[in-house]
Amino acid sequence: MAKTLSPVAVTFSTQKGAMKPAKLPLNDVRTKFRIMQQEPNAPAVTPALPDGLRIVKAEEYKEAALCLAQAFAEDDVARYFIDVPDREHWSEEEKWALHVEILEYVTYAHILKGLVTTIGDNYEGVALWMPPGQNMDDFLTILRSGMWRLNYRLSAEGKRRFFTEFLPLLHDTKHATLGERDDDSWYLVYIGTKPGARGKGYCRKLIEHVTKQADREGRAVYLESSNKKNPPIYKRFGFETTRTVHLQRSEKNVELDIMVREPAAVAQEKK
Repeated sequence: MAKTLSPVAVTFSTQKGAMKPAKLPLNDVRTKFRIMQQEPNAPAVTPALPDGLRIVKAEEYKEAALCLAQAFAEDDVARYFIDVPDREHWSEEEKWALHVEILEYVTYAHILKGLVTTIGDNYEGVALWMPPGQNMDDFLTILRSGMWRLNYRLSAEGKRRFFTEFLPLLHDTKHATLGERDDDSWYLVYIGTKPGARGKGYCRKLIEHVTKQADREGRAVYLESSNKKNPPIYKRFGFETTRTVHLQRSEKNVELDIMVREPAAVAQEKK
């Protein structure tokens, strides 16, 4: 992970409440997920793109998700819902397929309701953002992205970890940290680079693309990090650790560092 950012925690946006499992009987929805042909909703404000960055379109979601899957292949949070006691009989190939599948759902949901950017010739770096005032908890987004399938694809323990522990923890922590600004901030949900593309400055461009916009808007930027190597790196971009929370259903606790970047004017006043 040297010279580039290690993965940020896998998260779903929960700016207006934790996402609950969609109660969809299998006979009420198509058994094969396909991309809807409608144009995805654009974020309220799309920052100007610097050289080398571009916005990921709906038809590119698999390529963008694969980049993140490779970046987060061994991440403790990404594996938290997959490496569970009631899936010990699964092969690594089956677990990898589910890992990729989850990230495809998350990526497509952010294309629909957030902002997904990429850099490099072959999706070498990807960032998932949720802009102010946006969230992906509505029924249509859950349906169109395929996230409803997590009710059936995760094991019983995986669902307990995801829906009962993980999502409520993220929602409550974000609200407690930001308070009234919870719905008025930029949320860096996911960022990663392929192993062979690290050290090229891609993450810097992916992050600064939005932090510069946040400074102009006077907004905070929020993220969770599940890798202890990351906080010192994020600090270079103006992020500060505000607290640490833990996922506790596995044999070892999984730490999440909660980090906030104040807009440049506010940060300068505090010095």
